Amino acid sequence: MKKIFMLLLCFSVFTNCKEDVEQETPEVTQDPFGKTEKQSDGLTLVSGEFSYYADAAVLQVGSSSIYGVILNDKMKELYTMGKDYRTEPTDGIQVQVRGKITPKEEGKEGWPNNIEIKEIISIKELVNKNEVIKIGK
Repeated sequence: MKKIFMLLLCFSVFTNCKEDVEQETPEVTQDPFGKTEKQSDGLTLVSGEFSYYADAAVLQVGSSSIYGVILNDKMKELYTMGKDYRTEPTDGIQVQVRGKITPKEEGKEGWPNNIEIKEIISIKELVNKNEVIKIGK
């Protein structure tokens, strides 16, 4: 009899303690893996030094990674937006961009990876301007 009474008591406690809490839906849509819509678009956030000169653009991230930048309208917009931070056309600027990273095509020259800029986040003046070596002056 005690076992039945304990079983009924436990059953009633578990069923009565249940609260219906309505959770608010987040403003940003998420996929099943927990990524936001912006994170699921296949673009990568990259911060580094952007340089463009004579139909060649590169984005250096840290001291080891360099991406060839695909020449498109966003790259030209980035170059134009950075004019205030350059003293010479070959000077680099500190940027934060979102873009699509793709490996270099077989048989072509260039950096191992390319980035196609899709969104410009921020542009700043380089902090370490004195580390640049000028040749021919």
